[in-house]
Amino acid sequence: MDGPKAAKKRKLTDRTLPNAVAQHPDFAADSRMYQDLLETERKLDWTVTRKRVEVQDALSRTPTTTRTLRVFLSHTVSDQMWQTGQVPPEGGDAINFETGQGIPAWAIKIEGRLLELPNQRAKDKVTPRKFSTFVKRLIVELDRDPNLYPEGNIVEWPRVQPAVPHLDGFTIRRTGDQPTHIRIIMYLEHFPDQFKLQPELGNVLGIKEDSRVGVIQALWNYIKMQGLQDKVDRRMIRADEYLKPIFGVDQIPFQRIPELVNQFLMPPDPIILHYTIDPSVAPLERPLAWDVEVKTEDAALKNRMTAMLQTSKETIQDAAKLDEEIALHTQSLQNAHLKRTFLHSFAKDPAQFIQTWLASQSRDLESILGSGPSEGATVRAEELKRSEFFALPWVEEAVAVQEGFRQAAKGMQ
Repeated sequence: MDGPKAAKKRKLTDRTLPNAVAQHPDFAADSRMYQDLLETERKLDWTVTRKRVEVQDALSRTPTTTRTLRVFLSHTVSDQMWQTGQVPPEGGDAINFETGQGIPAWAIKIEGRLLELPNQRAKDKVTPRKFSTFVKRLIVELDRDPNLYPEGNIVEWPRVQPAVPHLDGFTIRRTGDQPTHIRIIMYLEHFPDQFKLQPELGNVLGIKEDSRVGVIQALWNYIKMQGLQDKVDRRMIRADEYLKPIFGVDQIPFQRIPELVNQFLMPPDPIILHYTIDPSVAPLERPLAWDVEVKTEDAALKNRMTAMLQTSKETIQDAAKLDEEIALHTQSLQNAHLKRTFLHSFAKDPAQFIQTWLASQSRDLESILGSGPSEGATVRAEELKRSEFFALPWVEEAVAVQEGFRQAAKGMQ
């Protein structure tokens, strides 16, 4: 069987200096410095704890940022007359209508990527997102005669999660050898969702497009700046000359603000790009590019905030070890102070010190033996009632010691 487990070592946590040491003239300067360090440490711990709570609260709302999305448009052509160098005879063998080989055609590519932030640290970089994750809906309109090209002049890509995999870009291929104008309509996927604000409310708040929370916050800031909150009932908002025609009421309950704001939110305008394909000439060597702003999650900031909340085990152990060492030194200082006080009192008046010490020890002995003035009220009162208690071997020795103390005290008087 295993032996008894070792008793767990008690850790000292009190790091406060004794008042007698702190107030002693010889140690006043050093004690003040130590107390200042303790106060600074308490303030620092409070600040760090408050910041950690703020970071946790910010992480619950997911930090966002505005990034630049660069959209690239390019096209390729195939089996055009300037490529083959001849016009194939109508119905000739050079054209395969089943495979499409030999038929003049072109293809447009729509691609995009987020631009990297300047001066970004290598450890803050994250895996780049696919282009399709930034597109909520994509519509491509081809300006062609539907009688000549029955393939369909409108191509739509709605994102349906999670059935559709993420893509780096979109490619649309069509047959033809005539110049074609293309209109590309993109509805971006913002985080959080963005809304267009109706002009009557947008002009008052000074914003055209923002998230739902952003619009409500802007309205609340306007209310505070204009002092529209009722002085008596803080739950009521007084509509001024600008808000009254918009909401149609004189007073607005605070809890109805989100409901009223939702009535003025509209879907944001899409991104519209125009592109022209001329199959009769060679495509451009470089694609055309457009930069658009998109609201997205700030992954780099989120990683830094998460790393701030994670404290390594080694750091916690080192801090605990230092705290324990400080507590041990403080306890050692307390013991040294008690020893110094004991010896100083003995050196000042040895006779009075011995007499006081003997009286103290006598009271302690009376408490232990259950005798003296407190007889009958101690834990050993029941044992004193038994006659055999006074026949124990140590009774005579205790009486002799007590009598010796009494005689010594009598001789010092």
